[in-house]
Formats: sequence, structure tokens, C-alpha cells
Amino acid sequence: MGYDGGMSRFRALAVLCFLLSGALAWGADAAPARPNIILVLVDDMGWGDLSFCPDLKGQGPAIPTPRLADMAKKGALLSRHYTAAPVCAPARASLFSGVHQGHAEVVRNNSFDAALENSHTLATVLREAGYATALIGKWGIGGGAEGGGTPKTAAAWPTKRGFDYFFGYHNHIAGHRHYPKEENNVDPDMHANAVWDMDDMITKDLDNCYSTDLFTARAKKWIQDHRAAHPKQPFFLALTLIAPHARLAIPAAPYPKGGVKWLGKPGEMINTAKGSWDSFIDPRVKHLADSAEWKDRARSLGNEQGILEAEQRHATMIARVDDAMGDLVDTCRKLQIDRNTFIVFLSDNGPHNEPGAAGTSPGHPAPAQNPAFFRSYGGADGIKRDVWDGGLRVPCLVYAPGIVKGGLKDKTPSQFQDWMATFAELAGVPNPMRCDGVSLLPVLKGRKKGVQPHTVYTEYNFGGAMPNYPDYAENKRNRQRGEQQVLFFQAPGGKTLKAIRCNISSGNEDFEIYDTVADPHEEHNLAPKFAQMQPRLKAMALYNRRAYDYSRDGSAGARNNACGGSRSYDSLNVPADEAKPAAPGLKCRRVENRACPWVPEFDTLPPAALAAAVKSTVPNPAAAELPAMSISNFRGFINIPADGVWHFYLTLDQVDGSKAYLRMHRFQL
Repeated sequence: MGYDGGMSRFRALAVLCFLLSGALAWGADAAPARPNIILVLVDDMGWGDLSFCPDLKGQGPAIPTPRLADMAKKGALLSRHYTAAPVCAPARASLFSGVHQGHAEVVRNNSFDAALENSHTLATVLREAGYATALIGKWGIGGGAEGGGTPKTAAAWPTKRGFDYFFGYHNHIAGHRHYPKEENNVDPDMHANAVWDMDDMITKDLDNCYSTDLFTARAKKWIQDHRAAHPKQPFFLALTLIAPHARLAIPAAPYPKGGVKWLGKPGEMINTAKGSWDSFIDPRVKHLADSAEWKDRARSLGNEQGILEAEQRHATMIARVDDAMGDLVDTCRKLQIDRNTFIVFLSDNGPHNEPGAAGTSPGHPAPAQNPAFFRSYGGADGIKRDVWDGGLRVPCLVYAPGIVKGGLKDKTPSQFQDWMATFAELAGVPNPMRCDGVSLLPVLKGRKKGVQPHTVYTEYNFGGAMPNYPDYAENKRNRQRGEQQVLFFQAPGGKTLKAIRCNISSGNEDFEIYDTVADPHEEHNLAPKFAQMQPRLKAMALYNRRAYDYSRDGSAGARNNACGGSRSYDSLNVPADEAKPAAPGLKCRRVENRACPWVPEFDTLPPAALAAAVKSTVPNPAAAELPAMSISNFRGFINIPADGVWHFYLTLDQVDGSKAYLRMHRFQL
């Protein structure tokens, strides 16, 4: 390891981990009963779209979601869980790669269909741990021209990022179509709304197939088939539904009492592919729409008839997701795997206010969703593309009766990157050092002691202003967005607060500070009380991220709405750490006779390995010969003599399986 420079002017904490190893080999340290993992990600659902929203009880119209409410009651509800970014592609990229947006090199801002970097994903980590892996639903981060991409042209096709099986939409615009065959085509490569079954496009066979039903039926079939063929192998299923994203399309038929079924016949692929497409309003919703409460709310927003039409559609989409989740839980119960299956339900960002791109077919309108009707943003302010809590804080519940504490309601701030660390712990393998997250299992099991702090960090750029909804605080109405940045920090006294900047132009602006528990509307700026903390917050913002050259993968093609990846603060100098006594050399910890497919976060190694770790002080790691089949962790300060751009380099000997990873402060080099 080296850097271009000499004597010191300021200091930075550096952490380096070397791995000299081959394949994964944890043996007896592996978890004895690794659970199946089902990650369900919905599109554009806000907290207020759930009947059990913690912040909106009795405050107006609600959407019937009894099955999700039951899962929350018997499982765990994380009411301060944050997406990585308030829009689809970067949120998904961070979720699947385990890094927040400060370390996302390609998929940032609105870079839809850019190729996810070729590094570890949730799927590769779990596949290396022995899991079967499948993605069913929407991908949208695979590469290829925006609105296109094929198995041959997309650099990050799901099977190239760790999934054994893929069924669904590859490109994000096709993923706005809830009826792939009936709705207007948006895929320039395939000349159809391409739904893929591995490398085969099957759109022509999908008559009257509503997206929520289609993907749920295929997911159930995949679980059943896997259980029959490999009953002892755990599985990881990512079910990425596209509801309730606009267009506000509704099902063709009622949800069957026995659940949706995969039939696999062209023209009759699922058992709800009948009737007229986009025609069925859920009777529970229709009954509520006739109530005085719904009509009064629509009237108060200024367009009773138009809003009632849109909100019946929106509510039916949410109710259908609720039905699908109940169906999924019932399937696990029937297969007798419910006590050893870990189900996570998330939304990719806050609620939308979009009409969608379709609606050209007679009799199939595409009204705009008004998130103010249900207060879809919950008790907060903000929607999709806002980093205020309404756009960033997402529904999150975990249903795992044999694993997590039932009835848990936790307000610990956490973020998407924590799921990679959580799933790795469930699978009995160490967390990749590249991952920015820490495991949520202690929180989910109700432990109060020994919980590691979770990094919550977001940066995002989008022009225009926030809406002017009547229940927004005055400081949000028509507020400019622009370059936005958020980080959570622990204030003196122990309270965790949110620091936020909007419309950034230099990166030297002060942060606004909010207590999002006591003040969910983020109305009372506490920055004057914490003026002395502004330098620390600005340093924290730079410690949590790094500037890249933001070079685009050539296979990613054009992004019609991309804002680029650079930030106004990319060129700011990273401040030094506070001066502390230091001695020459680096602190080293080493475990031997261990192997791993990635450079692990050292502290997530098995307890037995950590207890046996050999500790020493190493004057120069480049001069030390590292034993084969070992993992070495070096930690210490480096002296940097002057401000400017510094180039770090790291060279490994040509030993098969050798890897290394370097961090400075909290950012990745």
C-alpha cells in the first residue's frame, strides 16, 4: 500500500483488509438452520398507503390492507427505515449492492437502466453461502439503452449479478406497464413491453396478465418447484412488484380465494387472466368511495369526481398488493417453511403523483395520483424525489415468526444498505467490507444493548420544486429541490437527529437539523441550537462519501433523464481527523485457516475466529509476508502533507484468491 506524499500536515484514519484465500469455508461456524429469505419490494408506496400507518390513525380515508397489518402485528415494524434515494433506480442499486449513494459510482440521480456495478450483490453473497437465488419482477438497473436492453446487450442482466433465475421486466419504462401485452409498447429493442423468462421474451403469451398477479403467481411457482426439487437448500427470492407505480392500472378479476396460480399456458398464463383488462375495482374500495368521508376529502382537494376515480384505482392497486402478500405467507405456511422464512416488505421510495405514460386506449384512463388524498406520505412531508421524510422514509416490515420478535415497533434509523449485512448474518457468512450497512438482526430481535450505529446517508439531484399540499408545513410548500443531501447523526445527549441540505450550490452551506420523531413534519429547524456542530456535520458528509469520475458503462446506453453523477462538493478538501495520540505502525488483526469469496468486514467474522485473532503492530504491511489462507486487518492513521488531490495505490502479489480493500475515514478508496 502506498500514497504519493511525504511528511504530515493532516491525518486521516485508514482501514485496510487483506484476504489470502480461496472459496467460502466456514464449516461449523455457519448457521445451523439458514432461513429462506424473501425480499418484497414495491414501487412508490408511501407509509400513508397502509391502513396501519403509525402516524395517521383516524386521520381520514384509509386503504384496506388487512394482510399486511397482520404481518406487522405478528412481525416487526421499522418505522424509521430509509431508502437510499427517493427514486427508483438509485434506490434499487443501493439496495442490491449494499452501498449507500455516497458509494454508488454509476446508478445515481435519475440514471434509469444504467448498469449496476460489477461487484457483490445480495444475490452473489447469498449464492456463495449456498442459497438458490431468483429475481421475479422489475429490475431496471441492468444496462442497455433506456427503455431497452437484452440478455446480450445488458452488462448487468440479473443472471450476471448473482441470480440463478430471472422472470420479469428488465427495463424500467416497460415496468410502468401493468398489462405487458395490452398496453402501448415502450421497448425499442424488442418492439413489445418485454417480459423475460430467463433469456426468452414471453410478452405475446401474457393475455390479460396483471403485473401483481403475474409476478406473485410466478414467485409462488418458483418457491414450490424449488422446495420440491431441493428441500434442504435455502433460497433467496427478490419479488419486485411494480404496483402502485403509475399508470393507475387495476386488475381484470377478483383475487381468487385459493390464491393466484401459475398455469403456464400461452394466453392463459395465470388463473386471473380473464375478463376485461384494467376493469376491476376492489369491492372494499368501491364501498369506501361511496362514503361521505371519501367524498368530503375529494371535495376539499378541489376535484371530487377526478380524484375519486384516481383514488379508487390507487387503493385497488394497494389492496391487490395486500392480497398478494397474504397469498405469499399462506404459500409458505402450506409448504411448512413459514417458521424458517424471513420475509421483508419494502417500498423503493415515497409516494408518486404521476399519471403514467399510458392511457391512450379508449376506456382505460390514466388519471394522476394525488398523494394528498390518503396522505400517502404518512405523517411527514415530501413525496418521490424529495429527501424530506415523506419521500425518503419508506414502509418496512419483517415477518419471520420463528426468527424476529413479534409485535416489535422500532424507531431506530436504518437504511437500505443494512439488508446486505442482515442477510449475510442470517446466512452465517461475514459481511463484505464494501457494504456500508450493519445487520438489523439485533434490532429485530428486540435487543437494546450492543446495537451498532446505522449509517443513514443520501445524496440526490433533481430540479423543480415540491408540491403545495395543504397539510405540508409552510417550509416545504413549493420548496426548491436541486442538489439534496441527508445524514443522520447523534447529538450531544444521545438523540439521533436528521441533517438536511437542499438546493446546494457549493457544499459549504449549513445543514438544517430536525428531530423527526418529535417533529415528523420537519417544521422546526434546530440548527441554531447546534451551531457549533456545523463544521462536524460538513466533515461527516465528506467522510461518508467519495467522488468518482462517474464514467458510464458503455453498455448502459443513454439515460433520457440523467442528471449526471457529480456534486458541487466533490472537490472540497476532506478534513483531518481530530488530533489523537498515535504511535508508528499499523494495528493488525489476523485470523488464519479462513477463506471467503470477498474481503470481509473483520468484525463480522464468526466469534470463534475473532477470539483466536492474533494482534500485533506492523511497521509496514508491504514488507510483511501474509500467510496463505488468512485474513488480515490493518488500521491506523496516515499523514498527508498538503491539501490537493492524492492518488492512493495498492498492489497484491499474484496469488489466486488474494483480495484487498481500503477505506479512509468512512469512505471507500
